[in-house]
Amino acid sequence: MLVAACGSLKKSPEQKRAEAERVAELVKQKLDARKYKINIDYMMPRRGSGKSLTGSYSITVDGNKLNSYLPYYGTAYSVPYGGGKGLIFEDDIVAYAEDAGKTDRRIVEFVCDNGEDIITYTLTVFDSGTADVHVHCRNRDDISYRGALDTDYSPGE
Repeated sequence: MLVAACGSLKKSPEQKRAEAERVAELVKQKLDARKYKINIDYMMPRRGSGKSLTGSYSITVDGNKLNSYLPYYGTAYSVPYGGGKGLIFEDDIVAYAEDAGKTDRRIVEFVCDNGEDIITYTLTVFDSGTADVHVHCRNRDDISYRGALDTDYSPGE
């Protein structure tokens, strides 16, 4: 009887397809509204090996506002004494563009000027909700991250 109960927990192909479509629709809605949060769990510095992250690192876009809370490992070329803000700041998005060139993903690029550096974020968000984030700074080495779009996020959290 225990084996039969465990077998019933598996999802049928139709259930998996319906769940994937539901998640894809949520991803589309959040990106269209420009109100989303991407939780980050892995980082890949330009030099050195990638690292799994523990903690609540994320980027949150709410209209034309960005809240960036990302760790940074890499070389900084021209930053304030003590390292400055790094990639932990909240500021306005200066430019925002989107490309839906492929059917299973959307590429979003936006620029922020946090007062210390001009930073370009390039997000590749897949229909499954997974996301790749590439960050290009003028005064620091580039760095990339992996994570997932928080489908339960609503602004004001």
